[in-house]
Amino acid sequence: MNAQTQAPHIIVTEVGTRDGFQAEPDFIPTERKVEVINGLIDAGVQSFETTSFVSPRAVPQMADAMQVMAQVRRKPGVRLTGLVPNARGAERAAAARVDMMACFVSASETHCQANLNKSKADALADVHEFTPIARQFNIPVRGAVATAFGCPFEGEVATQSVLDVIASYHAAGIRHVSLGDTTGMATPPVVRRTVKAIQQQFPDVLIALHFHNTRGIGLANVMAGLDLGVVEYESSIGGLGGCPFAPGATGNICTEDLVYLLHESGFHTGIDLEAVAAVARSVQDWMGKPLPGQYMKSGPRLKQSDLSSVRRAVG
Repeated sequence: MNAQTQAPHIIVTEVGTRDGFQAEPDFIPTERKVEVINGLIDAGVQSFETTSFVSPRAVPQMADAMQVMAQVRRKPGVRLTGLVPNARGAERAAAARVDMMACFVSASETHCQANLNKSKADALADVHEFTPIARQFNIPVRGAVATAFGCPFEGEVATQSVLDVIASYHAAGIRHVSLGDTTGMATPPVVRRTVKAIQQQFPDVLIALHFHNTRGIGLANVMAGLDLGVVEYESSIGGLGGCPFAPGATGNICTEDLVYLLHESGFHTGIDLEAVAAVARSVQDWMGKPLPGQYMKSGPRLKQSDLSSVRRAVG
């Protein structure tokens, strides 16, 4: 067994075709979405938040959720998750044969009203209403906690507010939780405080971390999570994304930049970094605008150039 296979394995969950694309004003053709997902599957990505089964009136970009799921090239070992807001969404997700359902409730009451147009209590009631549907079809559920590290309306979010949402998820049978840094307000100390509290109170819960790079320290927060033993991180191809219902929200941490950090830090992902970077460059090309990702522009750490191709100082 070589050193790479002995290294800790980290799950990278690609959210670009849901969280990334939903913020785009122009509808992205279904074929493009499927092309990106298939390209990333070929590159070794094994976990996706593929699409969202929300009302097309609320998020028109996700109106083709059923078609995307029908056209993606399925592969053993690849988990295709669909975001569901309620029982109707869960029924559609089950019909589309998702491998996992994901739900979301904000730790902040104000953001919950802005994001879901309902209170936290009502949003959690929806979760308890649709989880029996998931169980009926033997589909696991991941519960996301939005604004887990801060709220653009309320400021600091109490750790207890995060724990309260997770307690409700736990009562619904959910044992997989994602902490969302909706507007990039997380810092390593806040990450450590929050994750430690969850690990202490809910030791049977698998934690995933979802960071945005709004203030430039998304990957620093990943390092804090790694130190605490967190093994799943959500990221977006090219750094796409940003919550459309939160002021100041910018892109998610970038998938190829995250994979680069993990590989350089001795972790194993099973992902071909160069293949992911190629997909990111393709997305950037057909979107017709520069994306925030850095690795796809710079390449490997030890990339070498021919001296003759470099402009030299004279005089």
